[in-house]
Amino acid sequence: MQIDHVALFVRELEPARAFFEHYFAAQAGPLYHNPKTGLSTYFLLFDTGARLELMTLPRLNDAPNAYPQTGLTHLAFSLGSRQAVDELTARLAAEGYQVISQPRVTGDGYYESCVSGPEGLRLELTE
Repeated sequence: MQIDHVALFVRELEPARAFFEHYFAAQAGPLYHNPKTGLSTYFLLFDTGARLELMTLPRLNDAPNAYPQTGLTHLAFSLGSRQAVDELTARLAAEGYQVISQPRVTGDGYYESCVSGPEGLRLELTE
């Protein structure tokens, strides 16, 4: 068994799509829009074959534990080297994204940093 994709609700679909294309070389598929519900989505494909679905609705619920606000803690991207983690962390910081934790070796042996991406989404950048 394998995970097919991860889906995220975002308020601003196009900036979120552009972020993942620009920083993670994702390739967006065609925009899907359901006029009945107002749902719009993109599937993003990464070079490893992993897929991320970005979704938006006209109204998103901000109440704790209300759909579609629950379930995701962070997205982790394996960048292949410590140097790549250092470089992307620095690049994101220089371009105004908040670095939550600088690159470091964690207690469980991972080399990683954590950055706040679009709409506060926590992105873990790993070796």
